[in-house]
Amino acid sequence: MSVVTGLAEQVLNGLTVGMVYVLLAAGLSIIFGVMDVINFAHGELFALGAYLAFAIAGPLGGAGFWVALVVAPLLVGVVGMGIERLTVKRLYDRDPLYHILLTFGLVLIINDLITAVWGKSAQPFAIPALLDRPVALFGFRYSLYSYAMICFGALLALGTWLLLNRTRFGMIVRAGSQDREMVRTLGIDIDRYYTLTFGFGAALAGVGGIVLGAFQNVSPTMGSSVIIPAFVIVVLGGLGSFRGAVVGGLFVGLVQTLARTYTPFLEGLVVFLLMIGVLVVRPTGLFGTAHEGGHGGALLHGAKGGVLSAETRTKLGAAAVGALALVPLFAELTGAAYTVTLLEDILIWALFALSLDLVLGYAGLVSLGHTLFYGAGAYAAVLALLHVSSSIPLALVVAVGVCAALAWGIGFLSIRVSGVFFAMITLAFAELFYNAVFKFEFTGGSDGLFGVDGVYGIAGVGVDLSTVEVVLGPVVVDGGVVHYYVLLAVVVGSYLLARRLIRAPFGSVLQAIRESEQRASFVGYDVTVYKRRAFVVSGGLAGLAGGLFATNNGYVAPTFLHWINSGEVIVMTVLGGMGTLYGPMLGAGVFVASEDVLSSYVEQWRLVIGVLFVLFVVFVPRGLVSLPRTVLDHPTVQSWRREPGTVTDGEAEHE
Repeated sequence: MSVVTGLAEQVLNGLTVGMVYVLLAAGLSIIFGVMDVINFAHGELFALGAYLAFAIAGPLGGAGFWVALVVAPLLVGVVGMGIERLTVKRLYDRDPLYHILLTFGLVLIINDLITAVWGKSAQPFAIPALLDRPVALFGFRYSLYSYAMICFGALLALGTWLLLNRTRFGMIVRAGSQDREMVRTLGIDIDRYYTLTFGFGAALAGVGGIVLGAFQNVSPTMGSSVIIPAFVIVVLGGLGSFRGAVVGGLFVGLVQTLARTYTPFLEGLVVFLLMIGVLVVRPTGLFGTAHEGGHGGALLHGAKGGVLSAETRTKLGAAAVGALALVPLFAELTGAAYTVTLLEDILIWALFALSLDLVLGYAGLVSLGHTLFYGAGAYAAVLALLHVSSSIPLALVVAVGVCAALAWGIGFLSIRVSGVFFAMITLAFAELFYNAVFKFEFTGGSDGLFGVDGVYGIAGVGVDLSTVEVVLGPVVVDGGVVHYYVLLAVVVGSYLLARRLIRAPFGSVLQAIRESEQRASFVGYDVTVYKRRAFVVSGGLAGLAGGLFATNNGYVAPTFLHWINSGEVIVMTVLGGMGTLYGPMLGAGVFVASEDVLSSYVEQWRLVIGVLFVLFVVFVPRGLVSLPRTVLDHPTVQSWRREPGTVTDGEAEHE
């Protein structure tokens, strides 16, 4: 094969994949441009389209693919309209963060439904016989199906452009994206158009899933594998820009394919480097315009959701720590050793959620890439144990220091943008690091690093906990129990440190920035500096959480840096009640314990968690800590109370 022929083949491969990206990103961009909704479930709608087509085409034989290509996107569109009507519509007056949270819950629901119906294994989805052959053009043989994908995608993109720019439907949708109330005042039911737009975007994703499913196969992970590249495309092209989605989709498809062939080391890195560069230099993307903040409202924190006095909460907190301290002893007596292991996981995730709350709940920074610090802390601790010292405390110090330095550098580049752009750039950094750890030998590549041991001490003097065993009557205190107490002390100490920071003038400024960044700036505070300081502290604590997990379990792997961790820790933070410090820790406990219990008894446990989480986002947006206030403020309960308002707002402030 000549160089020219090889290059032509790779360009065609890039255009084939790029056209799938165009269909996926176009739907994502239209939904965001019109409704300001960042739809994390778009990838799962993509996968749903592929599976529905697979189910339709199988029984129909030869003509099945063509029937499925029409029917399956329509079904996905109906599903999308149902999602918009039942859930997304209720959140239009809230911050875009809630759209991310809601659609993250939908990811869990749709993905588990797919695996429940079609199983967890990939399924072959045959190309129609008419297109399943090579064709020679200009003396060059190439797959006819790939040519068909490129032509079909181009025609569909052109049709979408004409729909948005040359029809009354498109005119109303574009007007509604600029000023929803104005369109409603003209007597147009703009909500109906929003529903149709969401359904249309979902149908485009379904079409993309079908054509890619036949090109490769259909699998439950195909949605999660394309959603991050789709976000890269809409950011490069410009959030809400259809033209940007088309150009960005083709560009990313070509870059990924050419990098895979000619510069394998840069595969998986180059698109995220481009994404970061574009966001730093031109946050609106290549073809986007300045985002006005849309129709969203403020973040809803749970600081005023409590009904207990500060003194009572302090006593309850002390009692909770005392109870946690007694758990290992009861576990020894009852033989329930697994309880200690579960609590260790909860404590680590609680610390991770606490770290995120410092920037999300107090500074209003939505970090979609916080798992970067968690994973980097784990890698730093393990590498320090392997190459510097066997001291676990020193490894944890290294983890905190490395992550604080990373947070400073990333914060320096990221905090100059805000809102969804900040969320996207942090996601890009996390994906950059996630892909990078596969490239290097010192990180262990895709296997990670295993079998790491350390001692609690320094300079060669310390205690190996695996050798510890103290008999106290019926209770045997071994190294595992001692490690649990160390972990508990570190987490409680981190909480007290965070509380001290929030009660200090530094914390007051952060909360002022959260309430009104402009006013805080007017009274003389450098909001960028305060945000960056909070980001550094948050990154350091997240690194500590990762380091604790790695040293406790003796390994680290690339999964520590996977974006799903960022999603889950945001879920925990909002579930508990952001802006309260203790709320996210409570949310982490409920999430991890629910996950553990449900996974033991229910195969589709993610579906259950997803449904519960969606209900929480819609009906209890201030989190678990606000439940007592929500119940007490209910009219029925109010009528039973003699004196409404158990405590004042000041007493109900955060701890």
